[in-house]
Amino acid sequence: MPLLAKLFLLFITLTQALPSYSHAQSNTKPYQKGEELTFKVKYLFFNAAEAKMIIDDEIHQVKGNPSYKIDVYGKTLSIFSIFKVKDNWGSYMDTAKNIPYRSYRHIEEGGYRKHEVIDIDHEDKKATVKLYDRDNRKLVKTTEHEITPGVQDIVSGFYYMRHLDLEKYKKGDIIVLKGFFDEKTYNLKLIFEGRDKISTKLGDFDTFVISPVMPSNKLFSGENPIKMWVTNDKNRIPVKIEAALVVGALNMEITSIKGLRNK
Repeated sequence: MPLLAKLFLLFITLTQALPSYSHAQSNTKPYQKGEELTFKVKYLFFNAAEAKMIIDDEIHQVKGNPSYKIDVYGKTLSIFSIFKVKDNWGSYMDTAKNIPYRSYRHIEEGGYRKHEVIDIDHEDKKATVKLYDRDNRKLVKTTEHEITPGVQDIVSGFYYMRHLDLEKYKKGDIIVLKGFFDEKTYNLKLIFEGRDKISTKLGDFDTFVISPVMPSNKLFSGENPIKMWVTNDKNRIPVKIEAALVVGALNMEITSIKGLRNK
């Protein structure tokens, strides 16, 4: 996979920081159906990619459970389109319990394709992974995996994180998170870095700052190279993400906000 594609997917998959039930949650609902967030990703001086996070306008039923249908779309832009990335990650997430029942991803990265659907059964403690052919027409493989009840997927985990009562954390506190991705259960640590006020094209925001603890690799530079700024308000939306790389830096900033629950 091209380097840029890996970097772009980093922002989509940052939510391998996936929470479990043990964290303190705010009583305020941070989002609603119809919400749409748009981001631009810059590498060096170039607009490299665009990402959208969209909650469908309708409430869907999954095995009788009312659920949000949440989609994350990503694509490369301008000169970076020669390394074409056009991805869709999605989740059906219970509107009250904040847990996923089904997740999916449709990946197009250059000549690479992957189409996957995961059904998550929290009562039976299993995840059923269905893999389809490159045209997304024929089922080619089905596997079952043991999970912990309440486990999150890539997309639902991020939206669950918006429920966390970040006011209760102090600088330096570590949040241990859990989720299911790529047929495995992952743990990841997040460091609460404190509070910050930042300026974007959409205005100024009071934010909480969070850094995931990354494994040692040749891509990132320095200790805790990734930082994410989440609004210190009832909506808890991400407005900025930065990654320090061995060569240059990657910056993701919000450019459009629609359908917020809390005005």
